[in-house]
Amino acid sequence: MSVFDHTQCQLGEGPLWHPERQSLFWFDVLGRRLHGEGAVRQFDECVSAAGWIDHDHLLIASETRLFTYHLETGAQKHIAPLEANNPVTRSNDGRADPFGGFWIGSMGKDHEKFAGAIHRYYRGTVETLFSGLTVANAICFTPDKRFAHYTDTFTRQIMRVELDGEGWPKGAGQVFIDTKAEGLNPDGAVVDTDGCLWVAQWGAARVARYGPDGQFMGAVSVAAKQASCPAFGGADLSVLFITSAATGLDGPDEGKTFAIPTQARGQREHRVIV
Repeated sequence: MSVFDHTQCQLGEGPLWHPERQSLFWFDVLGRRLHGEGAVRQFDECVSAAGWIDHDHLLIASETRLFTYHLETGAQKHIAPLEANNPVTRSNDGRADPFGGFWIGSMGKDHEKFAGAIHRYYRGTVETLFSGLTVANAICFTPDKRFAHYTDTFTRQIMRVELDGEGWPKGAGQVFIDTKAEGLNPDGAVVDTDGCLWVAQWGAARVARYGPDGQFMGAVSVAAKQASCPAFGGADLSVLFITSAATGLDGPDEGKTFAIPTQARGQREHRVIV
């Protein structure tokens, strides 16, 4: 494992390997910043996750809206409100789905119980998929497009839900991975091309790997205690990038972004259709 970027984010989140630019972008949610390509882009409210639209544009989720952002000029265009009338919440984990949509979770700014939700942006509208969550996380999709995963970190359970032909959940989520007995806290997650789920476990200084059947397969250690979200990248998508959070800690590596070579291959991140 090596340090990819030495910046100590208060709350590193949302790593995204842009397949057309061949570069990594990530957020400091509490710092209200987007990092990547040697630049720091400052915003006026919390930003947490993004999907790529084309070579120069991202769809970014902030605490009140979804908007497009031009990586070269900084130009922004409002796309849709996101819990804009609820001052309690902000966006959190998010990822583009295989159908051109974008799933984004929310949570209370002070971890208020059951204040969060998971929404989906698709073809110009935002629909709420799941509500009553405390900390929405682990949004990721299987390579066969059949299932989505997500978690309410508060429950310590990762859920799986079957998707229809347009990427909408067919019903309620079912428990896929249960870490309550181990006292682990699932955070951001990603699925590789073999269908294995890699999840950052907040407070445990690691990213754990689970098989397509939900069985534990192993874990990679992270030099920061509060690992927050993984993403596959690099030329052959075999490098696991991991964000972390320095908030509440004072160690020398807390909040940094890491890179770990693996034998796995990640999925190419899906394009968001706006």
